[in-house]
Amino acid sequence: MSSAADMTGVRVVFCTFPDGHIARRVATQLVEEKLVACVNLLPATESIYRWQGQVETAMEVLAIIKTSAARLPEFEKRLTELHPYEVPEIMSVEPTALSATYRAWLMESVSLP
Repeated sequence: MSSAADMTGVRVVFCTFPDGHIARRVATQLVEEKLVACVNLLPATESIYRWQGQVETAMEVLAIIKTSAARLPEFEKRLTELHPYEVPEIMSVEPTALSATYRAWLMESVSLP
């Protein structure tokens, strides 16, 4: 149940992957396990970041992942297990506006039997 501070109950998570093959495999697994409703993969994302004291640059695939607030802890645990990075990007935001029909579809997609 959504609290007053959590109006939508939906989370959009951003996560980068080293390549499309890995991103697709992980995304498919998460959808099959009903931890997420949908994953959009955006190829050819250039990332510039600090890692172990050095500034690094890498071409990555950005995943935009939709899930529910209720499934977020289990999703984060599973994503961390499946992800090849030592420190995967898991940045979750709550949408401020969301159509009722999309929200209903998303919640049904991640609901447990």
